Amino acid sequence: MEVVIVPDARGGGELIAEAMARLLRRKPAALLGVATGSTPLPVYEALAAKVRSGAVDTSRARIAQLDEYVGLPADHPESYRSVLRREVLEPLGIAMEAFLGPDGTAGDVQAACEAYDRALAEAGGVDLQLLGIGTDGHIGFNEPCSSLASRTRIKTLTEQTRIDNARFFEGDVDQVPHHVITQGIGTILEARHLVLLATGEGKADAVAATVEGPVAAVCPASALQLHPHATIVVDEAAAAKLKLADYFRHTYANKPEWQGI
Repeated sequence: MEVVIVPDARGGGELIAEAMARLLRRKPAALLGVATGSTPLPVYEALAAKVRSGAVDTSRARIAQLDEYVGLPADHPESYRSVLRREVLEPLGIAMEAFLGPDGTAGDVQAACEAYDRALAEAGGVDLQLLGIGTDGHIGFNEPCSSLASRTRIKTLTEQTRIDNARFFEGDVDQVPHHVITQGIGTILEARHLVLLATGEGKADAVAATVEGPVAAVCPASALQLHPHATIVVDEAAAAKLKLADYFRHTYANKPEWQGI
């Protein structure tokens, strides 16, 4: 696991966007796994800027969804499909035909979950999966005590997660669905490169548990320790509780530039 400490969220966004750009230059039809929420926005903004400047071509890129609410119509403004269309596909000039996501409106949700796992495999697998992290260490909607071998499945949101997400639903927690489809931890770990971005002091405990704590279901993100190519990008505030922060700074400062992240 590589830990990169950046000055701020903008620096983290630029670093990860450049990693995505390098991947797309090497593999134009790469499958990028994306996350929603406010944390990854600097990544998408930086990558869109590269597209506008001609520094990278995303015309053949493909996008894979990490999770989706159950029961929200696909065209609902807060369905994650709609959010990703606004924040990722349209700014990058990627057509919806290049988008993979689970069907949150399916009558048979379990079958939809299994179908999405198959679709990811048939697409050749995710090349780079961008992740955020919750204050409790969740990734995707894999809440604490999720199986570290879990596949894409339906999950019941904790009340705290629904409260946190109410800001996207006019502040009304009653509008937030109780269930989601999420890639499981086992599914996430199949991506070739995992990149987790965390910013702000509120994520410091979760980052420390992920990087320096034991691999344990109580902190789902700690499973990234098992991955052969996992990169944790954190700003100074989110890195505040890392005991090995100075070591991480030293190793990154002395890393050959050609390696990227």
